[in-house]
Amino acid sequence: MYHQTRRNARKYIIQALYTWEISKNNILDIKNQYLKKMNKKIVDIKYFHELMTKVINNHEKLDQKIKKCLHIKMQKIGQIEKAILRLSFYELYNRKDIPYKVSINESIELAKLFGSNNSYKFINGVLQNAKDNIKNIKT
Repeated sequence: MYHQTRRNARKYIIQALYTWEISKNNILDIKNQYLKKMNKKIVDIKYFHELMTKVINNHEKLDQKIKKCLHIKMQKIGQIEKAILRLSFYELYNRKDIPYKVSINESIELAKLFGSNNSYKFINGVLQNAKDNIKNIKT
């Protein structure tokens, strides 16, 4: 159940990050909008709060790390893919309690759910590049 509540939190995080990227509305308003939709029994609310805050507050640093693993310009990446990569890079670099394989798999599943047909392949490739560059990654 614990893993499912995290997975559900990630789904809402991606939607909220996408909303923020498109609208640039106040992050608290966006968080509250999504919190109203959530069934608190099946979503890890604490995880949602933490990652929304951390990813938004560190999006420029995360984007710099993402750019180092890309073969295309950041501007050419779709907004959903950008949201997934930001979440993934935050987890890979900052959440050592989450094995990198779990983070990468979750990101691929998010890309299959929210992205275009081949988004998951793109996300997987970028995250494999990132994994090779991150020291002390927990396996």
